[in-house]
Amino acid sequence: MSFLSFLTTANSTGTAGAGELGGSMAGMFLPLVLIFVIFYFFLIRPQNKKQKETEKMINALKKGDKVITIGGIHGVVSSVKEKTIVIKVDDDAKIEFNRSAIATREKSPAELAEEAEAAAAKKAKKNKKSEKISE
Repeated sequence: MSFLSFLTTANSTGTAGAGELGGSMAGMFLPLVLIFVIFYFFLIRPQNKKQKETEKMINALKKGDKVITIGGIHGVVSSVKEKTIVIKVDDDAKIEFNRSAIATREKSPAELAEEAEAAAAKKAKKNKKSEKISE
């Protein structure tokens, strides 16, 4: 029973039955619950996951890592302190940032090559499986 029909029934009969009232209340709250569930799985959960990954990356920073700040400054980590990180941006220029100001860590050429190898191996394994299926 919809909310409008509940109101018209309540006005015409004077009072609504107990079963009708409980059914309409559940019907009104069900869409709200569904919207909350959708927001949780599509917005809240991925955001929390990304925040944890960022915190993990910031805690794993060490001297010599290439980083990019949220302001777009590229540099190399010169030293790591408890709450701040000193970044070398030029031969004699160093800037101290809060840890939260680090947006990303650039991957080294060795890490990029390793990822490319892993992707190629995965692709070869997938092709091998598809060849077995087609035979």
